[in-house]
Amino acid sequence: MIVLRNRYIPFPGYNAINLLGVLVVHPGVRLTRKLLNHERIHTAQMRELGYLPFYLLYLVEWAVRLTMWGNAYASVSFEREAYAHQGELDYLKHRRHYAWRGYLCKKNNKQK
Repeated sequence: MIVLRNRYIPFPGYNAINLLGVLVVHPGVRLTRKLLNHERIHTAQMRELGYLPFYLLYLVEWAVRLTMWGNAYASVSFEREAYAHQGELDYLKHRRHYAWRGYLCKKNNKQK
């Protein structure tokens, strides 16, 4: 995974963002194995859907969740899968394709 350090992107309040499989990180953020795994899960999601469909679905789900729960970011199925498994460093070896779909209808629980 390519990692770029940038003080302007991602937006304030976020440490990192995965853009087309490239990880953009604030200069002071420590790259942990957990953070890298979280972003690798997003890369797997992007690859199986295609990059443009991933971002379109993410945006649509974020907008819908915003009206439902308020904390849209934490409620998006892509994020829920990534947070649920970021500590499992071998998760991508056994992850099923489209596993994020299992988080679409589940009740929004606290993130790990």
